[in-house]
Amino acid sequence: MHSRGDSVSYSDLRLRDAHQIRAAIRKGSYNRHTAGLAAGKLQCNLAILPEASALDFLRFCQRNPRPCPVVAVSDTGDPYLPTLGHDIDIRTDVPRYRVFRDGELTEEVTDISALWRDDLVTVALGCSFTFENALMASGIPMRHIEQDKTVSMFRTNIPLVPAGPFAGNMVATMRPVKTDRVADAYRISAAFPHAHGAPIAQGDPAQIGIADLGAPDWGDPVEVRGSETPVYWACGVTPQNVLMNARLPLCITHAPGHMLIADLAETLDAPLPLAETTNR
Repeated sequence: MHSRGDSVSYSDLRLRDAHQIRAAIRKGSYNRHTAGLAAGKLQCNLAILPEASALDFLRFCQRNPRPCPVVAVSDTGDPYLPTLGHDIDIRTDVPRYRVFRDGELTEEVTDISALWRDDLVTVALGCSFTFENALMASGIPMRHIEQDKTVSMFRTNIPLVPAGPFAGNMVATMRPVKTDRVADAYRISAAFPHAHGAPIAQGDPAQIGIADLGAPDWGDPVEVRGSETPVYWACGVTPQNVLMNARLPLCITHAPGHMLIADLAETLDAPLPLAETTNR
């Protein structure tokens, strides 16, 4: 386990680059949400699971690309993700992890070095924080970022295509958008299919099985004001729901809102130089 360092504030980290942010996380100096950090860099959801179940899980992701857009897969037993960053160590570089055993959440930790095994595979999935940067750059504010909160996440009634033991319903995020900008939000986010793409719904939450926008299943509630429409996107917490249903002996994910920050541009149009992908 890494030792705890002096804490670093969210406002301070917003001024730092991806490498510096990961270094602070690795030291144990920051263990909160990553929304709004390292603008322009890809952030990733994570699913870490035994190799014996990894192929079925990848099939599930391929069949459900909106909530589960795969952006990287590790070698078996290798805790590094060189295609996302030359120094990324998946055991230490996420602010907070969730550990599931037999489908039950057993602990949240800030370091999984003691849990690492030679048969584990890491699957990194695109994250909605990517399109949030594009929305904000176009003048569509993100209230949870302004208020230093974790985005609201909800279980829905939208079924997913199963694969092997993996099945369940989609999880969605909700963001209030000024009603006259909703069409822009659809257009802008649709340009990021690796980060969940366009919204799946807008308006009445009941249409996708959400009972109360003030009571998210994960994250923090945010107000929807009179001039705004709630807009819903597929969410990378979906795999956590699915992994719990599969009741694997062990799987590890990021804690909702606590992402892996990569060195890749969030547009994925500027891959890492080969030298960076081969050197740790």
